[in-house]
Amino acid sequence: MKKLLSLALVILMSAAVFAGCAGNSENKDDGVVSVAVVVAGGLGDRSFYDSAKAGLDRLVADYNVQGKVIECKEDASMFQQQLVNAAETCDFVVAVGWQFADGLRAVAPELPDTKFIYVDEAVEGISNIYNIKYAQNEGSFLVGYIAARLSTTGKVGAVGGMDGDTINDFLVGYTQGAQYANPACGVEVNYAGDYEDPAKGKECALTLYGKGCDVVFQVAGKTGEGVFEAAAEQGRYAIGVDSDQKYINPNVIVCSMIKKVGDSIYDTVAAFINDDTWKGGTTWVADMASGYVDVGYGEAGAAQQVSDELKAEVEALKQKIISGEIVVQTTRS
Repeated sequence: MKKLLSLALVILMSAAVFAGCAGNSENKDDGVVSVAVVVAGGLGDRSFYDSAKAGLDRLVADYNVQGKVIECKEDASMFQQQLVNAAETCDFVVAVGWQFADGLRAVAPELPDTKFIYVDEAVEGISNIYNIKYAQNEGSFLVGYIAARLSTTGKVGAVGGMDGDTINDFLVGYTQGAQYANPACGVEVNYAGDYEDPAKGKECALTLYGKGCDVVFQVAGKTGEGVFEAAAEQGRYAIGVDSDQKYINPNVIVCSMIKKVGDSIYDTVAAFINDDTWKGGTTWVADMASGYVDVGYGEAGAAQQVSDELKAEVEALKQKIISGEIVVQTTRS
């Protein structure tokens, strides 16, 4: 089986080389650092994937790296091939999304000179993969607390993209935070089964609002934009994810659970450029204590549904999480 896999990879890589010779002038050996960001879904989510691109854009601006983005549009048949394609022309390949685990296990050992950065999950034991995981459960605890404190029905909800460990890591923190604020608070969850379909997100959110949830946390990428539409139609509240999404509709988005994906990518590549730091074969958990997970309330002047008093409560809880006084549940080992 291993020989067959190696042969398949040779065929894939040969095809990529031929394509590169035919029409791609980029050269990973020209002395300029090159970075490819390969996203499992697509850009335009104003959240997870767009944050990754923003980190790449900063690297291009600040360090003159050669950068490109490859979108897989949730097509599983593209995950492995696009990693190979990116590695043919780039020094760093940033795989953004838990969906790349199998592809990285297959491809990275065959391409030892390429530095892979795996964003959102971890593949252990491969020396040229640097894993970045996020303590999204910690930030989700805080927005769960906010949701329950704002709720007048005693019931809040969440729309997840897929029912899996990564999304559920948000949801266990959210549920714990909501019930820390109000032990009797009910928490309802719907899974859209998709990260690219706002219509499904809207349908899920409408169901939750119909059940009496008056605040809904979107954890579904672009699909989550439908949650914001449903909140506006129903006169309810929503919570954004990964980036500060309040600007999308400041009248209904009360806050966002932020994980600084772009910053983590930027800092990892910049460390290599600045002083040759590369920690392949290890996993970094970017958490609240390090500043990579937080809560956002929008830009100055944006409409605010969260009072200064409630923000102070949230800040106090944040410090308790950082100190270890509050231990947030997780689906991660």
